[in-house]
Amino acid sequence: MEEEAREDDSPQTQREPSCNDLKQSSQDLPVPNEPVAMEEVVIIDKKAVEKLTEGLLSHYLPDLQNSKLALQELTQNQVVLLDTLDQEVTKFRECNSLLDLNSLFTEAKVYHTKLVTIRKEMLMLHEKTTKLKKRALKLQQQKQKEALEKEQQRERELERERQLVAKPARRT
Repeated sequence: MEEEAREDDSPQTQREPSCNDLKQSSQDLPVPNEPVAMEEVVIIDKKAVEKLTEGLLSHYLPDLQNSKLALQELTQNQVVLLDTLDQEVTKFRECNSLLDLNSLFTEAKVYHTKLVTIRKEMLMLHEKTTKLKKRALKLQQQKQKEALEKEQQRERELERERQLVAKPARRT
């Protein structure tokens, strides 16, 4: 027994336990006379657990590390894509604001044209009203002149009629 313990401890004779070794070691265990209810007694060798763990890790660890690197690369690419997308969105917003500015300038141009047209019409109306006022003033002056002349004519006629009216002669 001591030799077997020494063999297990020596690094030269250490090997991974195989499935047969595990089966045989489980067969060497004493079997209880009474049936075990609900619980199975499992004795596991610590070295076997370590070897199995190392084997499992050595089998899956490279793939996991590769997956981790691939995920990191994807994350970096995703960050770059998000930044690019953000820049594109900013460009689209700028384009939309430029379109809005263009429409505002077009609208301002239309309103400026309307304003110039209204201004011309107002100047034309001002000129017409000025001419009409002058004409109305001339007509008013002419009517006043005619009324004055009529009044003077009537006064002359009245004066003439007074002169024509027979005057009784004075007897002296």
